[in-house]
Amino acid sequence: MLDLETREAILILAGRGHGIRAIARALSISRNAVRTVLRSGAVEVPRLRRVEQADPHVDQIRELYASCQGNWVRVQEELAAAGVALSYSTLTGFCRRHGIGVKPKAPAGRYHFDPGQEMQHDTSPHTVKVGGKHRRLQCASVVLCYSRMIYAQGYPTFNRFWCKVFLTEAVVTFGGAAKHCMVDNTSVVVVSGTGADAMIAAELVAFGERFGFEFIAHERGDANRSARVERPFDYIEKNFYAGRTFADLNDLNAQFRDWCDRVNARFKKHIRAKPNELFAAERPQLKPLPLHVPEVYELVHRIVDVEGYVTVYRNRYSVPVELISRRLELRLCKDRVRIFSGHQLVAEHERVEDGKALRRTLEAHRAQRRHHHSRPLPELPEERALRGASPELSALVDALRKHHRGRAVQPLRRLHRMYLDYPTGPLVAAIKTALDYGLIDLGRIEKMVLKTIAGDFFRLPTAPRCDEEDLDDG
Repeated sequence: MLDLETREAILILAGRGHGIRAIARALSISRNAVRTVLRSGAVEVPRLRRVEQADPHVDQIRELYASCQGNWVRVQEELAAAGVALSYSTLTGFCRRHGIGVKPKAPAGRYHFDPGQEMQHDTSPHTVKVGGKHRRLQCASVVLCYSRMIYAQGYPTFNRFWCKVFLTEAVVTFGGAAKHCMVDNTSVVVVSGTGADAMIAAELVAFGERFGFEFIAHERGDANRSARVERPFDYIEKNFYAGRTFADLNDLNAQFRDWCDRVNARFKKHIRAKPNELFAAERPQLKPLPLHVPEVYELVHRIVDVEGYVTVYRNRYSVPVELISRRLELRLCKDRVRIFSGHQLVAEHERVEDGKALRRTLEAHRAQRRHHHSRPLPELPEERALRGASPELSALVDALRKHHRGRAVQPLRRLHRMYLDYPTGPLVAAIKTALDYGLIDLGRIEKMVLKTIAGDFFRLPTAPRCDEEDLDDG
């Protein structure tokens, strides 16, 4: 088969009046090949059409592809059942060449962005070794489309709160925001719909208005539209994490910021410039930062438990003990937890990573708890009566106080009721036996008393009892 250049040469030489023999000798080809080209008179190389094994069954294959819902294994099995023996590679190759079950590929677009026109934001899950353990983290990244300036951070989870925290840090780092922020159709930002019909969450719409930008979503399946932020994720995974150790998330994010600074100062061949050099031209076109950038926080309410702590995301934070059982307002910031009673700030803690099940107690609150627990239980009136009754009862009172500490009121009052209800002798004898064995369980002591008195449950009155005849005579 002669190629295109040879066919062109044949026609050109024939047009100049050269004969077939001369053309064939000059091009080192056969005279029949020259005659064939001159007869066709076409420069284009004719397509080579070979008869294929599946040609007679093309209509049957199309029908089976539709009925088998695009499963080529089932198409092959049905053809074999119908007596058509085709190997799997022969079948799929034939279908590719004839466009059966194959979507035509659309050319990729090239997007041009003016300075300050757009920034793109997305997240990607990465498995990272942090503190000696492998963890699944969400890597959040934002890229300015004109200058390719990048800012990235890692988070254990990513929701709307962390989205606002991240974008606030990124916008402050860049010194402004682009007009639009392109995202995929993630539920973190998009409430419903996709692409041009996407409805952005109200709190993120308000957040964007604070910095002067608007969230937009690309059409489903149009991954090239967000290529500015999609491409760096592979580079982050293979370049940033490789060979680095991280003590904790704070250490990881600190190294992330340094890495972004180095990448932004590195020459890029595909743009023939350094991102921070292009950023010098883009920065004046960014939306300026507001006069005041408020700290992002998540607002929750909690009731103080009996130990004087509030629990949020499995972590416990101390508050003053006088606020026990009160409903308080918690503002969960990125690095701290601020606790309010009404408009009064009552405690502020360094935030612990969510889900760690840790307890954080301020020193002032720890001192309150020490004072609260060391306060002695005042002497009860019932206790004075018990101490004066017998040494055994006094020894049991001391044992109950030592065992129950500040919660000894109820056991002491129960012991006093037993002293009033049962005869003193059997009660003291039972207490003496119990103390010899180190027993202070009042329930078991009461059973010992009942077994001893054998049904005499009450004290006998000290005054003489009147007979019924005396009452009748009176």
